[in-house]
Amino acid sequence: MGEPYQDREASDPKLRATDLTRTFGRTPHTVDALGPLDLTVAPGEFVCVVGPSGCGKSTLLRIAAGLLRPSMGTLEIRTSSPRPAAMIFQDYGIYDWKTVRANVRFGLDIQRVPRREANARADDWLARMGLSDFAHAYPATLSGGMRQRVAIARALAVQPELLLMDEPFAALDAQLRTILQDELLDLTQSLRTTTLFITHSLEEAIVLGDRVLVMSARPGRIIAEHRPPFPRPRTGDIRTAPEFTALKSELWDLLRKEAAPV
Repeated sequence: MGEPYQDREASDPKLRATDLTRTFGRTPHTVDALGPLDLTVAPGEFVCVVGPSGCGKSTLLRIAAGLLRPSMGTLEIRTSSPRPAAMIFQDYGIYDWKTVRANVRFGLDIQRVPRREANARADDWLARMGLSDFAHAYPATLSGGMRQRVAIARALAVQPELLLMDEPFAALDAQLRTILQDELLDLTQSLRTTTLFITHSLEEAIVLGDRVLVMSARPGRIIAEHRPPFPRPRTGDIRTAPEFTALKSELWDLLRKEAAPV
């Protein structure tokens, strides 16, 4: 992760990537995974990124989280916190040996928030996610949807300036995925947390996003940007709108061309 912005105007992007590039391996066996890519995300904006498999979407997110370094270019986050970002993974990323409450409290413990306050914040998020009755249970006893709710609660409990989500609902069945999309929509509209969301689901991107960015095949670059024509606050009912179907079809045409074999 690059240097945080300092003393900028409030209208400046929360996240800015400039000529961002990532390669893996060593010459002559390098793989160009990402870029060059330019990207900005405004404060409070929910940006969804879609693209064909292997195009570097997750690589982009891991650079934003500070888990990978760019090979070239920069990614900067304007922040007032030493730990500005929280990340939610597809595989939940919660700890089997910790209770649900301890999992939700984990980031607060790392930040050395006093235990009483940390418990109160964890309990508040458990209540918001409908998990209060499972505070002392262990993840092995939970369904997939409940585990992902724990992961979301843990991320939001630390009050991140930037929420990074890497296909968080991909492993869930279609019905549960729709439920969690709608729950996340309600949460993010009320909190206005700046969010960068990676997904393969065009429906998910249109329901959740202020903007939908389309990436090319590897090495991933941003080739298109669409703003779903639905004002906020919005609900999952937009799925039945003709404009929803039209935008989904347009996005699929773009992706189909990128995913086609050369």
